[in-house]
Amino acid sequence: MNGTRMARGRGWAGRVLIVALLGIAARPAAAQRGGTVEIDYFESSALGVRKYYAIYLPPSYASAAPRRFPVAYYLHGAGGSEGDWVQRGGIDVVMDSAIAAGMPEMIVVLPDGDDGWYTSWAPDYRRRACPLRTDLREAAATYCVRRPRYDRYVAEDLVRHIDATYRTEADARHRGIAGLSMGGYGAMALASQYPGVWSAAASHSGVISLLASAVDTAAGTVEYAPRPDDLRERWPALWTLLAPVFGTRVADWQERDPARRLGRLKADEPARLPALYLDAGTGDSAYILNSRAFRVELTRLGVPFEYHEYPGGHDWRYWRAHVGQSLAWLAGRIAQRNP
Repeated sequence: MNGTRMARGRGWAGRVLIVALLGIAARPAAAQRGGTVEIDYFESSALGVRKYYAIYLPPSYASAAPRRFPVAYYLHGAGGSEGDWVQRGGIDVVMDSAIAAGMPEMIVVLPDGDDGWYTSWAPDYRRRACPLRTDLREAAATYCVRRPRYDRYVAEDLVRHIDATYRTEADARHRGIAGLSMGGYGAMALASQYPGVWSAAASHSGVISLLASAVDTAAGTVEYAPRPDDLRERWPALWTLLAPVFGTRVADWQERDPARRLGRLKADEPARLPALYLDAGTGDSAYILNSRAFRVELTRLGVPFEYHEYPGGHDWRYWRAHVGQSLAWLAGRIAQRNP
């Protein structure tokens, strides 16, 4: 990759950690050239509509041809869009500062995932009813998909498009995925479903173990809601987004559970297990249980992972403060020279 890149290890990683702990650092001085953010679109056959994405191209991308770059995919949360990680999370600023501190350069792709939970929906999908909704966040032409296959959209259509359009290291070893909240679930679900696409996945405040109702981390036990409908009372607002995707059958929820997928992967193909990173805010009273339950399940399965809890809630202040840590963690796993 970059012949002038600083060696991996405590050198650049320590400096990037300082940047992460400071949240969004100031942009580099004028003499330090930063990366660029572009907005583009493509036609997704899995969804049957045009989808937009933002993409961060690192500082040397334009001048380093034919050099290729590793790619990190960052997923937004419910109610979000492809612009969130830049406009609200400042991920481009964090990338510029981290690269200036010595982190290897990466391309970062920020797709529009609607409220699709990055999975194929279980219940029947009523597309004709979608344009009639009064709460659409974008034009019905792009939000009201023909087929809600959001897993195939990201893992197949988007990855194929990015690899064909940009100078990427087009293999799982140089590809990672991350996300916040709904996107944290998406990162874990997609990495466990498509181990041949991503080799590392990170979650910030992920709503991951969806059916978990109680967790005892000391005892290493998790209690699960016997029926998905039980979540309606606990998460009334979120339930309106969950029900169209996962339905009311426990089997459909379990089929899409990342911990179950990782358990099967460990039993059948342990060499393909992705590297995993998770963090959550101790003040996230609504959803930290889901990250803790996932942690307990990974421990029980013997699946390696890195886990952290930091002060903060389920909000952009927390995610801005810690996105640098997941970026540095991913860079340490996917931004490596080919042997």
